[in-house]
Amino acid sequence: MIASYMTQTISSSRRVLSPSELIGRRRTLVRLGLAWLVMMQVMMFALPGYLRVEAGPNDSLDVLDWAIFLMNWASLVMSVPVILYSAWPIWEGLARAIRERRITMDVPVAISMIAAFVPSAFATLFGSGEVYFDSVTMFIAFLLTARYFEDRAMQSVDQGERSQALSQLSIPLIERANRVATLFVIAQLGLAVIVTAVWWVIEPEHALSVLVSLLVMSCPCALSLAAPVTLAATHATLGACPGMTPEQSAVLFSNTRRVTRQNLYGALVWHLLTMPFAAIGWVTPWVATLAMFVSSAAVIANAWRLYRVPRVPKGFVSGASLSVQSGHQR
Repeated sequence: MIASYMTQTISSSRRVLSPSELIGRRRTLVRLGLAWLVMMQVMMFALPGYLRVEAGPNDSLDVLDWAIFLMNWASLVMSVPVILYSAWPIWEGLARAIRERRITMDVPVAISMIAAFVPSAFATLFGSGEVYFDSVTMFIAFLLTARYFEDRAMQSVDQGERSQALSQLSIPLIERANRVATLFVIAQLGLAVIVTAVWWVIEPEHALSVLVSLLVMSCPCALSLAAPVTLAATHATLGACPGMTPEQSAVLFSNTRRVTRQNLYGALVWHLLTMPFAAIGWVTPWVATLAMFVSSAAVIANAWRLYRVPRVPKGFVSGASLSVQSGHQR
């Protein structure tokens, strides 16, 4: 049944893309593919650094240190195209936020990349210090993946706004999600500054790692996905079930509001629960990146539970049904 729904939805919502849209989509996929390819390679290069322990023989440590030195240089060279090309939309968003003098999600994301990449580059050049190339490339790959799903979801919502009911449903949900994400970003930046300053006083050598972990883990990707993917699932269900009754549509819209709240505030609670672990230094940057991706994947999975024919509870009466009944009474 679901397979037939998907076929109907794809055929009903398919539209001819303009040349500029085709070029933009191809660039997005190229950026995404490059980020994932480099991420997997750089994570392999980072393995010698994780295997290094001081308990081994001196000659083994010398060989391992030389391997780490070479792998760091290889990671630096491979990470540059990801920073400059794959992450280009993030830099554009940062420039736009600066011009408009407002804080968007691109601000903490750009700060996270700078805070992780620049010290790693200097550590590689001078041969001493921690490097976070694996965390940077992983962060960009996961973030671009989440934004790809967000963009496709927003395109689906735009198509669905042909329906007045879905338009009236989507606008307040998206506005609420944007307000929550904006407030969270502002609070998160302030907290990151305070926590980093405390670590700089207590243990300066760990301040950078804590800053990167805190910024990455608290990236509001899941918050930005909360409304778009839920509305996309609703639009897909409407397209797959053109004969849906008014009662079923009312139940679907009610479920859409409920699932959007679950995604929005569930992601917020997840961030609030995990950020203290990053603040006290218990989370490495790559683990923080993985946690960020898991939260985004959970939001997407929860939203697409809506992609089925809604069941009307017994005794349920929608507003549309009431208006029809009252019209018949007149």
